[in-house]
Order: sequence, then structure tokens, then C-alpha cells
Amino acid sequence: MTEPTFQFTSDLWRYEGEAPWHFVTLPEDVADDLDELVGERPGFGSVPVEVTVGSSTWKTSVFPDAKTGSFVLPIKRAIREREGLDVDAPVVVHLRHDDERGRASDRGATSSN
Repeated sequence: MTEPTFQFTSDLWRYEGEAPWHFVTLPEDVADDLDELVGERPGFGSVPVEVTVGSSTWKTSVFPDAKTGSFVLPIKRAIREREGLDVDAPVVVHLRHDDERGRASDRGATSSN
């Protein structure tokens, strides 16, 4: 079954902790729809996804964010540089649940990002 693709725009932000990660936060409606689609999640609740921003497509995971009640999507430096993304600027994201990776993790297999 082909998973639905969610499209949204969200501002890029930088986490100011020891490791300076960059993220976009999923809008509440997208997070709710993704949560309903995936159902119960093992571990700490990450969801494997395939993401497209501009001409870049990659596999990663979104992570639950207790502060916002949504999910956050990490954006690696290579993607930010390739796509010319800046902090506080809007990012157009196409995201779909990576059901194949989700099923592999349910079976105890590992996958790499």
C-alpha cells in the first residue's frame, strides 16, 4: 500500500544545545494525521519517513516533541547547504511514512539513515 504524502511549510529552527541540530516542526494537523496513520510506536516514538525538500530526497525519522505535542524533523547540514535553507526561513516539505522501514523495525531489524 502506498502511504499518503503530506506537504507543509514550516520554519527551520536551530536547537541551541550542546549539539546544534536544525529542525522543522510538523504542523499539528500533519502530526495528528501521521500519528493516526502509524498508530502505536515502539521505543521512544520515532517514525521512519521519506522526505523531499527541493530536489533532495532522503530517509530519516521524525521525533516526538513534548514541548509542542508535535513531531520534529531533523534537517542535516548537507541538505541545508544543497537547498540553501536558512534558520527562521520557511521550508516546503513533502513527507511520507516509510512503511517498509517501519515494518523492518517491528521485526527487530535495523536500518540506517
